[in-house]
Amino acid sequence: MATLQKIDDYRWEIPSSYKSGMRVPGLVYANESMIEAIQSDESLEQVANVAFLPGIVGRSLAMPDIHWGYGFPIGGVAATRVSDGVVSPGGVGYDINCGVRLLRTNLDKTDVLPRMSQLIERLYRNVPSGVGSKGRLHPPKGQIQRLLVEGARWAVRNGFGTSDDLEATEDGGCIDGADPAAVSERALTRGVPQAGSLGAGNHFLEIQAVQKIFDEEAASVMGIDHDGQVLVLIHTGSRGLGHQVCTDYLKTMERAVATYGISLPDRQLACAPVESHEGQQYLSAMRCAANYAWCNRQHIAHWVREAFIEVFGGNAERLGMWQIYDVAHNIAKVETHTIEGRQTRLCVHRKGATRAFPPGHPALCKTYRGIGQPVLIPGDMGRYSYVAVGTARAMDETFGSTCHGAGRLLSRGASRKAARGQDIATSLQQRSISVRTGDLGALAEEASHAYKDVTDVVDVIHGAGICRKVAKAEPLGVIKG
Repeated sequence: MATLQKIDDYRWEIPSSYKSGMRVPGLVYANESMIEAIQSDESLEQVANVAFLPGIVGRSLAMPDIHWGYGFPIGGVAATRVSDGVVSPGGVGYDINCGVRLLRTNLDKTDVLPRMSQLIERLYRNVPSGVGSKGRLHPPKGQIQRLLVEGARWAVRNGFGTSDDLEATEDGGCIDGADPAAVSERALTRGVPQAGSLGAGNHFLEIQAVQKIFDEEAASVMGIDHDGQVLVLIHTGSRGLGHQVCTDYLKTMERAVATYGISLPDRQLACAPVESHEGQQYLSAMRCAANYAWCNRQHIAHWVREAFIEVFGGNAERLGMWQIYDVAHNIAKVETHTIEGRQTRLCVHRKGATRAFPPGHPALCKTYRGIGQPVLIPGDMGRYSYVAVGTARAMDETFGSTCHGAGRLLSRGASRKAARGQDIATSLQQRSISVRTGDLGALAEEASHAYKDVTDVVDVIHGAGICRKVAKAEPLGVIKG
């Protein structure tokens, strides 16, 4: 893209003159070396295409973990006015409210490594994982509808976790406006048996040790207090239910584009006005899937605590297993932001992007109002993950958004090809990283070479000021579906 213009060391602009029909410019967060790799797929073209959406404000944004996706790039952020803008399922994706949850412990790396095999096996038994895995909940149909409305609150009400978990979850683990009537029978059929499962692909459960603390004050508020401290990171989403919701409403939106006379450069951006019947129905169904995902992670966190108690004894309180935070990174939310000096209701699409609200924001719980929202940024299973906090600059520049992870460099097929002749599990074991999976071959799809180095990604967003580094953690043990 010859028209890509470098603004500074971390920002690149696609001017609105690049394509006739772009309503706003594109803005990509990346460094020099990243931008070369990013141009190897169609993701920058997708950034430009998103700029066509009716009602879009500010810029079509892309985080440094950007890569090609359906309609929107993964790592894309776009905000549209509720009054005259659209909502697009491609701006959320198939895995609605795929997100991450981080638990801290009082344990040290030296406590856990001698019992790692036992702990990994116990976690693997406690948390169903793998392609088509069946969950442990089996809620009756009447209860699945309550689950879709109440999210993580449903889990806590039924004895899985505590109210403190809800305080440390984005939106309290339940987004308002969910309506099970907007969810198809097919989506419910897929969702019921998978409730309470990790899934496969890039979903994982990881035991980590703090490797470095960058901001001691913010880390202390989160309960991160020393190098070697053990953390647990859970990454999963809404499973087949969310996938089906997206599938169903893409068909609805394709019809809506014709109904409302919306002109788009890519049919995968199919959308409808936010305030239309189609737009409201999609948002109602999407919120159900988001609540399902929060409930899912709530149950998994409960079973993780049980596994630790079984291996190390005591109880969750003695082990210090409280939740640091839980964030969504595939979601569309109605939020109020300042646009041209005026408070404006926007539909903020975050696809492979994390909310990063600043200190003092009223949406944050009291614990984090002084430091900003925790941002959880997983890397690949052979390197690092990061904890950060949101900033005022993110609020001003990215609608309070930042990156969500390392971001893929290679497709799954290309990653398998690159890994031929390698034993990924053994190579990780040689680096003292234990791995448990039901499909050793599938590890090749998730090997480190398939991903950008998350440190490079985090250095860009930290340098750009759209979040601030707090701590870095290394993997000790990984469960993959």
